[in-house]
Amino acid sequence: MGEGVRATMEQNEVTKCPECSSRDIDVNLSKGERYCIDCGLVIEENLIDPGVDWKHHGDGINESERAGPPASVMFHDKGLSTEIEWSNRDYAGKQISSKSRSQMYRMRKWQKRARISSSFERNMANALSEISRLASSMGLSKAIREETAVIYRRALEKDLIRGRSIDAMVAASMYLANQKLRTARSLDDFVNATRVNRKAITRAHKIVKHALGVRTEPAQPEEYLARYTSMLGMPNTVIKEASSLIHDARELELTHGKSPTGVAAAAVYIAGRRCNSIRTQREIADVSGVTEVTIRNRYKELCASLDIELN
Repeated sequence: MGEGVRATMEQNEVTKCPECSSRDIDVNLSKGERYCIDCGLVIEENLIDPGVDWKHHGDGINESERAGPPASVMFHDKGLSTEIEWSNRDYAGKQISSKSRSQMYRMRKWQKRARISSSFERNMANALSEISRLASSMGLSKAIREETAVIYRRALEKDLIRGRSIDAMVAASMYLANQKLRTARSLDDFVNATRVNRKAITRAHKIVKHALGVRTEPAQPEEYLARYTSMLGMPNTVIKEASSLIHDARELELTHGKSPTGVAAAAVYIAGRRCNSIRTQREIADVSGVTEVTIRNRYKELCASLDIELN
C-alpha cells in the first residue's frame, strides 16, 4: 500500500497549506487525510484509497493478507456476494441461542434466494455444479474447470443454451477446454463420464465452437502417452520409446487419418514389449478406451512399415 498509494493520492495534491502557506504537506494513509505538518490543518479528508485490498498492519507482518478471497469464475456471481456460514456458532466458536438460530436460518434462506435472482444466475449455478462433478470424476485440473466455466458463460451470454441440455453443453464446453489446454481426454472419456450420449455432445460441441469462434489444433498421439503409461504403471523409458515410434510413423504419414488414441495405444503396446514392460492389449484397451481390434491393426501397421520385429 505504501509508496504506490501515496503516489496515487498525491497526483492531485494541494501544494500549499491555505492556512500558513507551508508546503510541508503529508498524507495519513490509515485515516485517509492530507494535512499540514507545520500547523496541523487537515486539508482533505475521507480520501479514497485506489490501491489493492491488502491488509496493512504497519509492522511488516502479513503484508499480503487479503480482506477476502479473490474473484473466481467458479462462482455464478464470481464470489463477490456475501455468504452466511451454516454452522450455528458465533465468532468465538460457541453455540448461538435458539432465538438467534431461527433468525440466522431466515437470513440464510433469503440470502440464498437473493444470490440467485435471475434465470441466467440459476442456469450458471447449476452448470458450475455439473462442471465440478464432471471434472472431479475425470480427474481434471482447476485450469480445465475455470476454462470450461469461461466457455460456458460465453455460450450462455450468446443464448446458445436455450432449448439444450445443461449436461450436454457442460460436456461440450469441457471437451473444448480439453482441446485448448491439451489434457489428453478423448471424446469417449467424456461420453463415459457424462449422462448424455455421444451424438448430443458432438452436436453441442460444434455449435459452441462455431458460435464462439474457438480454434483448436487436432490432438496428437504424443499427448496421451504419459497418461496411458501412468495408468498402466509403466516406466518413463516406455514414453521415450513410444514417442520415437510415433515420430517415425508421422514422417512416413502413417498417422494421417488415424485416431490419435489408437496410434498412442499401439505405440505403448509396442514400446512396452521392446522395453520389457509388457502389457496385454486388453489392459491397454481398458485404459485408452480403444478396442483390442484397433490396437491390433495399428500395431501391425506400425511394425510392418517401420520394420519392427517383436518376440
